[in-house]
Amino acid sequence: MEQFLDPKNALAHLSTYEQGDGLSAAQLMSSMKHGGLTYNDFLLLPGHIDFPASVVSTESRITRKVVLKTPFMSSPMDTVTEKEMAINMALLGGIGVIHHNQSAEDQAAMVRAVKRHENGFISDPVVLGPDDTVADVLDIKARLGFCGIPITNTGSLGGRLLGIVTSRDIQFHDPSTVLKDIMTTDLVTAPSGVTLTEANELLRGCKKGKLPIIDSSGCLVSLLARSDLLKNQNFPLSSKSPESKQLYAAAAVGTRLSDRERLTLLKEAGLDIVVLDSSQGNSIFQIEMIKWIKEKWGDDLQVIAGNVVTREQAAMLIYAGADGIRVGMGSGSICITQEVMAVGRPQATAVYQVAEFASQFGVPVIADGGIGNVGHIVKALSMGASAVMMGGLLAGTEEAPGEYFYHEGKRVKAYRGMGSIEAMEQRSVGAKVSSGPSIKSRGKKEANGVRTTTTHASDTGNAATARYFSETSTVKVAQGVSGDVQDKGSIHKFLPYLHTGLQHSLQDVGQRSVVALQQAVRDGTVRFELRTASAQVEGGVHGLHSYTKRLFA
Repeated sequence: MEQFLDPKNALAHLSTYEQGDGLSAAQLMSSMKHGGLTYNDFLLLPGHIDFPASVVSTESRITRKVVLKTPFMSSPMDTVTEKEMAINMALLGGIGVIHHNQSAEDQAAMVRAVKRHENGFISDPVVLGPDDTVADVLDIKARLGFCGIPITNTGSLGGRLLGIVTSRDIQFHDPSTVLKDIMTTDLVTAPSGVTLTEANELLRGCKKGKLPIIDSSGCLVSLLARSDLLKNQNFPLSSKSPESKQLYAAAAVGTRLSDRERLTLLKEAGLDIVVLDSSQGNSIFQIEMIKWIKEKWGDDLQVIAGNVVTREQAAMLIYAGADGIRVGMGSGSICITQEVMAVGRPQATAVYQVAEFASQFGVPVIADGGIGNVGHIVKALSMGASAVMMGGLLAGTEEAPGEYFYHEGKRVKAYRGMGSIEAMEQRSVGAKVSSGPSIKSRGKKEANGVRTTTTHASDTGNAATARYFSETSTVKVAQGVSGDVQDKGSIHKFLPYLHTGLQHSLQDVGQRSVVALQQAVRDGTVRFELRTASAQVEGGVHGLHSYTKRLFA
């Protein structure tokens, strides 16, 4: 009769094995043994579950100073991220990077819209004077999306508070009506020095939409909005500055001298994070741009540099002062850089190698490209990325720019790479008529939110050609394609699906947070397995005549 070991000795016997089952990350990512790997080329092995998925923390640092509740970023592409995507990504715990294939003024207007969407104490509220008109309120509502505006005797912050104009006040009134005739004067106010908690309690107790904060002389010093209380309740994961309580705003710029003026406009609009947008980040242009930004603003403006795929590239940008590194070259679904230029790197290998190096300097890494599902997100994080940047995965959502249309019976939106001929042939962004006011030329009233008639488009060129160093090329060589992606609905449903999926995946691996996952990968606790081509087939849907694939409900 065959003799077996005592089951009570199973754990002790397990310890006799020289190494854990599967491969460590270092063994998996040995380029000499396995070549370059993509996310589909490997799996994480399961761990031990002793906690519910709901307690898993997805908090992650995307720059030296900025921490998000979820590691999700939308790509700075003109078919992915404009104002609506940036606002809603931030509300849901991620961040959207506003593209720069538009005038500097339009881009700055989008940054301002993000910053004004949610606040704690609003330290720079839009203010009007008693002799301004209903037309001024309607203009602010059209541009900024709100019309609860305090009225002071000077028409600016610091003036004596006279009243507030709300949407109800201006209903049925001629646009030429002056505000002193219709404003609400029965106000609830709070004294300067009140804490945010105390002010919120006061706002909850009254039925007003706005709570002005005034000094001992009755002069307006700040404002609190009821709508922000509701946003705090409805969006507990929202990405906000701990100081101002405003949503984080991120935007992309190029690396040419003209982009310095653009970036100045964006910073004046409230920008928190700038992404230096280049297909190959290891250039003298980007290095000089990083140094200029850090000399001018220091840590007040966080810089995400890139794109890179090697340690050598990353080292140059870290040395220059980058606060985060964007990794990826040719791995996006609409990118053909690897095919056309024969330059790039498989994405999983690129993320691992750059993150291993950058982590030693406290610089987070963002995995940009190749993300097609929740599993890819988990794999990118396990390779050391602090966040994933998504383009195609978000391009078909309601918040992405563009209109839906039907193609072969499917409801779709256009999606194009910034290296596509279509993006490169878009007319000069400097020639575009600006729909927003110029910060550079604004007068006193514009500083308080009232439109001026003067605009100034200082930048020239096309963001797509600049990104691929093609401004002076007679022949444009495409490094991307144009296409369409299927309707995914709103990110208010799609992003929570990604977040919940990430929590369940980390639970399967036996890790309670992204930070714990990455530490366990470094010390060899989390193990991996390579996948052959047949293993990849086995791991997907197979053997069915037909099926329906519903990702979430």
